[in-house]
Amino acid sequence: MRYSIVVPAWNEAAFIGTSLVRIRLAMEGVEGHVGDLIVVDNNSSDATAEIAREEGATVVFEPVNRIARARNAGAREASGDALVFVDADSWCSSELLRAALDRIAGGRVVGGGSTIAPDRPITGAARRGLDFWNRIGTTMKLAAGCFVYCRRDAFEAVGGFSEKVYAGEEIYLSRALKRWARRNGGLTFEIIEEAPVTTSVRKLDWYSPLQLARQAALVFVPGALRSKTLCRTWYDTESRRVK
Repeated sequence: MRYSIVVPAWNEAAFIGTSLVRIRLAMEGVEGHVGDLIVVDNNSSDATAEIAREEGATVVFEPVNRIARARNAGAREASGDALVFVDADSWCSSELLRAALDRIAGGRVVGGGSTIAPDRPITGAARRGLDFWNRIGTTMKLAAGCFVYCRRDAFEAVGGFSEKVYAGEEIYLSRALKRWARRNGGLTFEIIEEAPVTTSVRKLDWYSPLQLARQAALVFVPGALRSKTLCRTWYDTESRRVK
């Protein structure tokens, strides 16, 4: 099966090189599937695009700084029958990538996500918060944005990621794909637990656990995700972080 990995990136020069190297290693460790790697430069002002090209990725430009638009722009350029979305500060292992692709190739899974592992040890409220999300995600079958996989035909049928929101677009997509799956042969939406995606916990250096918890709670507040101001922690760089 042919697949495409889409990495949305805005001012990610500090992380994108390392992430792409690790994603490439994961791709090389997966047999039986052929993939390509796309980075969407979401109007970066740093060297994100140049670094991505140096690492051999196809670079697509999306001028409007909204992550759903960046994800959708990458999907439009993708050639794969399966789409895998990985955040620019995250990476998947070959075990996780293989598990996702094998599920789709098997014909009974429309897509899904994975549990999350931090890129460095965390304790206290941060650890509890991550564990809580992993429980919510696996119980409610909701993909975290740092790793989403799905069939391309289903993605296109539901209209891709909602561009009406500034964050939480993966939650909207999860729900849309589950509805599509039920209408099309009772397919399943699966969260992979045996091989978590690794993601940066750098925002713990920028914000308190309480600030991050408040932002995460916006997913459950009607209309809140349509406000870029309310979703500011998803759009702040380190130099613009909220104190």
